[in-house]
Amino acid sequence: MGVEAAFDWRGWLDGRPMRRHGMLSATTSPLVRLLPRRSDYAGLRGWWRGDLVAGLTVAIVALPLALGFGITTGLGANAGLITAIVAGLVAAICGGSNVQVSGPTGAMTVVLVPVVHRYGADAVPVIGIMVGLLVVAAAFARLGRYLALIPWPVIEGFTIGIALTIVLQQVSPALGVQTPAGDNAGVVAAMAVARALAAGSLAALGIVILVAATMTIVTRVHRRLPASLIAVVIATVVAEVAGLNVIRIGTLPHSLPMPSAPAVSWERITQLASPALAVALLAALESLLSAKVADGMVGSARHDPDRELFGQGMANLVSPFFGGMPATGAIARTAVNVRAGAKTRIAAASHSGVLILIVVFAGGLVARIPVAALAGVLIVTAFRMVHMPNVRAVLRATRSDAIVLVLTAATTVVFDLIVAVEIGVAVAAILALRNIATSASAVAEVIPTGAGIARTTAPDSDIGLSAGRIVTYRLDGALFFGDAHRFLTEMTAVTDVSVVILRMPQLKVLDATGAHSLGEIVRDLEHRGITVLIKGPRPEHLKVLAIVGALDRLAHENHIFTSLDEAVAHAHLHAARTPPVGAPHIAEACASAMVG
Repeated sequence: MGVEAAFDWRGWLDGRPMRRHGMLSATTSPLVRLLPRRSDYAGLRGWWRGDLVAGLTVAIVALPLALGFGITTGLGANAGLITAIVAGLVAAICGGSNVQVSGPTGAMTVVLVPVVHRYGADAVPVIGIMVGLLVVAAAFARLGRYLALIPWPVIEGFTIGIALTIVLQQVSPALGVQTPAGDNAGVVAAMAVARALAAGSLAALGIVILVAATMTIVTRVHRRLPASLIAVVIATVVAEVAGLNVIRIGTLPHSLPMPSAPAVSWERITQLASPALAVALLAALESLLSAKVADGMVGSARHDPDRELFGQGMANLVSPFFGGMPATGAIARTAVNVRAGAKTRIAAASHSGVLILIVVFAGGLVARIPVAALAGVLIVTAFRMVHMPNVRAVLRATRSDAIVLVLTAATTVVFDLIVAVEIGVAVAAILALRNIATSASAVAEVIPTGAGIARTTAPDSDIGLSAGRIVTYRLDGALFFGDAHRFLTEMTAVTDVSVVILRMPQLKVLDATGAHSLGEIVRDLEHRGITVLIKGPRPEHLKVLAIVGALDRLAHENHIFTSLDEAVAHAHLHAARTPPVGAPHIAEACASAMVG
């Protein structure tokens, strides 16, 4: 069979499903599903000018951020700029969003700072390649939809933590001192303040204030103006005219470096496995979050989460060979791209082209930018990352949400972002399970008058004696490991009855622990001479009850019913044969036995 017959290249280019003939299509379809396609550029012919303008706008915004993040990580401005160019271009072509812009971000910087300090700058390219492979593997495993399921309080919490950490990281350049060695941003900031008291620079602090004030004023004048670039230009001009003695960015390359492979050994790979996994998790989560935000801003097209992971993985795989660092989708730059009118991925790709032109033709001018000016840009950016209406909404929603947000934010600052996400998600899951578990209830209900009487053969006098000694419980909610003990304690507290009917149709969730607890309830009640009847269990719940042996605790295998009337009739027969033991009135019995 020829290749053309097995593989519909024209359909692939058009974004249509390929033909499933022969082994070639079966083995290549997972890859083809993730590859770029012609439909990615639908509408380009009528909108390419708008996309180029949007790319220029994003490049102007991205330039100071890329330089600042590169310097903050300790890898230098070159690394930040190269990452914005290379990773931005690859992710734009291969990613799953038409408007996503990728590059170095504040969240990634927060994670990389302790990595550089602990393992050295030469570890970052190796980590970048490992991250790329991990994220690409996640794309092939179709994990995109699952990685996006992060609770909102966790997202807002680590956003606050990232913002605080970025501010702490900029304390040293803002005060005009070299950044002290250390892993924790708070400790390093405190050491920088102590160092600044002896050898600080008021000029650097003045530049930070000038940049922050300029960005605030420019934004109020017109939101679409490149406030960060204008502020950096003004600060640089002031520093040059006044001859201020402040730290500058320094020499930049006049072209992209030739690709080269980092030195890799198995020992190095095993040493860096843990930080690489953490960085990969962050790259995936932040990129998917940014793409989701972009979807909301665009309002029509939706991103493909698995293709987005593939694009980010490829970007991280290629960037280290040029001296770049790990990258993610950037929420701020993506938002600028959408607001500037971007429609296709040509906008994000052209932003990389503009940055290349800046490297080639304006490297000397960029080298004179004060580092303190970039610190001012990052500080303002960090404050703008936190959307206060969202924070207030989470804090006012429920106590559980507020706890998760505060805990995640604090953990991000005290430890690191990955630990914060792990703890935040774990606590959110525990609190959610707790809320679900407390929804499980056994509501005591009065037996309808005359229910089941037509089906019983007991004399009327015996039926009268049984009244008040039959209680039905409607099991609601979810009965699982989270609250099985409470349920067991409350259900076995029933007294002064002869028959208990457990009504199970409304029970939504039942796991092995919950089924075992029901078995314990049956055993306890039967041991005390109280007959237990089960009405209407769902087929899946009946299977679990049988597997754990709960049904074996019933006095008879026929004590499972599908009709309430039949269950009540059978209950009358049992209650009529049981001498009354000072049973209270039926309403009093139900009230005293109420456990829901």
